[in-house]
Amino acid sequence: MIQLYDGGAYVLDGTKIIPASTDASAVFTDQAGALNKEDAKKQTIAYGILKEHNTSGNMEKLQIRFDKLTSHDITFVGIIQTARASGLKKFPMPYVLTNCHNSLCAVGGTINEDDHMFGLTCAKKYGGVYVPPHQAVIHQYAREMLAEGGKMILGSDSHTRYGALGTMAMGEGGPELVKQLLNQTYDIPMPEVVGVYLTGAPVKGVGPQDVALAIIKAVFANGYVNNKVMEFIGDGVKNLSADFRIGIDVMTTETTCLSSIWMTDEKIQEFYEIHKRAADYKELRPGRVAYYDGLIEVDLSKIKPMIAMPFHPSNAYTIEELNANLYDILADCEARAKVSLGDAADFSLRDKVRNGKLYVEQGIIAGCAGGGFENICAAADILEGKSIGADAFTLSVYPASMPVYMELVKNGSAAALMQTGAILKTAFCGPCFGAGDTPSNGALSIRHSTRNFPNREGSKLQSGQIASVALMDARSIAATAANKGYLTPATDLDVEYKNPKYVFDSRIYENRVFDSKGVADPEVQIHFGPNIKDWPAMSPLPQYMILKVVSEIHDPVTTTDELIPSGETSSYRSNPLGLAEFTLSRKDPAYVGRAKEVQTAQRAVEAGECPAQAFPELKPVFKVINKAYPHVDRTNVGVGSTIFAVKPGDGSAREQAASCQKVLGGWANIANSYATKRYRSNLINWGMLPFLIDEGRLPFANGDYLFIPDLTDAVRKGERTIKAYVVKDELQEFTLKLGEMTEDEREIILKGCLINYNRV
Repeated sequence: MIQLYDGGAYVLDGTKIIPASTDASAVFTDQAGALNKEDAKKQTIAYGILKEHNTSGNMEKLQIRFDKLTSHDITFVGIIQTARASGLKKFPMPYVLTNCHNSLCAVGGTINEDDHMFGLTCAKKYGGVYVPPHQAVIHQYAREMLAEGGKMILGSDSHTRYGALGTMAMGEGGPELVKQLLNQTYDIPMPEVVGVYLTGAPVKGVGPQDVALAIIKAVFANGYVNNKVMEFIGDGVKNLSADFRIGIDVMTTETTCLSSIWMTDEKIQEFYEIHKRAADYKELRPGRVAYYDGLIEVDLSKIKPMIAMPFHPSNAYTIEELNANLYDILADCEARAKVSLGDAADFSLRDKVRNGKLYVEQGIIAGCAGGGFENICAAADILEGKSIGADAFTLSVYPASMPVYMELVKNGSAAALMQTGAILKTAFCGPCFGAGDTPSNGALSIRHSTRNFPNREGSKLQSGQIASVALMDARSIAATAANKGYLTPATDLDVEYKNPKYVFDSRIYENRVFDSKGVADPEVQIHFGPNIKDWPAMSPLPQYMILKVVSEIHDPVTTTDELIPSGETSSYRSNPLGLAEFTLSRKDPAYVGRAKEVQTAQRAVEAGECPAQAFPELKPVFKVINKAYPHVDRTNVGVGSTIFAVKPGDGSAREQAASCQKVLGGWANIANSYATKRYRSNLINWGMLPFLIDEGRLPFANGDYLFIPDLTDAVRKGERTIKAYVVKDELQEFTLKLGEMTEDEREIILKGCLINYNRV
């Protein structure tokens, strides 16, 4: 089904795979002429696009300028506020502000709609595009209106992936968009490129989520594509529709890859023609001989309906396998959950088994992954003339945009679904991040959405509430709905899929979306609601640092949802201090209080006062430090908090996972590794040191104080190893690592954050 190649591989004429471990010189001489690996690396689609967008002149150290930017309403307020503090006058490139996350305006009073009006007035003032709530989810609008062949888009949502349309897109934390708005660059080493070679064609009933989950299962745990570009090639690509490719592509984020790109053909050309943007199509193919740093071979014909069990997309099985080993797999899922949930909630899955079958209480088809036209039409074909029943099971369907919704109404698919008892709702990302269709406590929801981390369905672990999500394709969700909640793969049903042709009606957007056409109006006054607050002042990095460890997390991976919860907290994303109150609330509820205690010492330093007077717990700490470093005092020291996590940062691009720690006085994270490049970048952009420590027994524990001397000198010199001490009765030395940072990143750390770096 899926084969991972050890080492790299050459692909000849897009059809022949030659493992790098073999002697390929004869093949090249006979069929393609002599070619070395370095030249062949330049023949990938990814290399060509990155070269066109690189401004450094050095393809080993990229400085990328993107063509377009896109954000949604839990990220654009903070981004624009940061850019405004740095002197923003006009958006220098197309910037689309969508409103698909904070759409439930009853939550928190007026604050969500205040954010929307902030976005509209900023689009007018700075020359952007504003997409009102319920019109489209961020990524569907980008597919329909922004993507272009050979171009690059940067978005402040982790699922910014438009590779199937020939656009290399990346999801990053807000500060990286701020840099683009300030005419700075996205700086990364040249990423490795992994080929995804598709063969065959999916069998009837198998959908894009099935293919995506099978790939995620194969590559997540081993880090095969971590921070790399996935390039989809092979003769199987032609057997997939544009919608099918898009459905696979958006889920590449869950592999922890950096970005994705696909070869394009007449089906993608037709997509652009349907959307009245024929000129934006570009044929993309690898060169005659292309070298890939890794290769994933996927036989589409062998993919079966999949299910990703709680609480990660990589925890995937075929539905056939799950049904055959039901109790064993459910017990294993419960055991895994215990690691993350502890005793905070009573979690069980085996009680879902009824008469030997798994019963689920809810089905959701939604968002950038599930809400596409073909997915919903297929679900309607499966459910036509059936009933979802009058028991606990419910089914909600969210078309990804109003143009998609309107076409579903016109072709009868909407009516077919409604007659079954399913509910059709407007474009909204809520079910994907825990702000819509929250099931009952203990319930199991099956969803064609992007993630199934704990609490992504909206439950509150800190209140003893826990439900769970299993990811599935829309087709098998519909088959389960037809079976009234009993888990059923779509391949079990004999269905005639109508495959109606999609017609895009642009009038909806023409009538409702504000497009400045790039013209700024500086006279427009920005709408500020009472919840929209400026970022607090942040101090530059001190020469000497005292850190208190205030949280210690030993889960194998810590998601951004656990660092700063999604769901109802999203309403506070425009209020840095208000949102910070939720930091680690589902993982370590005591964190905020501990961090605030330590922060009193730093505030005393900033006021020119003695930190030990403000926070007496520091008196013995200073006493030990001053034995070896007598000159350390309030004039040259900083005091803050830090957390340890084994591998933090999987999941969302949200910058608040870092900024909330910062505004509570955090100066650093310490980790064995970082799950994603974007989380590490968020730390740096908020002036937090992304320390690494070797795996094994930690030299410190939660509650310990750490002392780091000569810190600014070490950062300024680009030192990768940092001498540090645990403060006990005496200083106990250990080593931290910083890893490689660019000159700009070091300067951002030294100045305290990106705002300080850019402040005018």
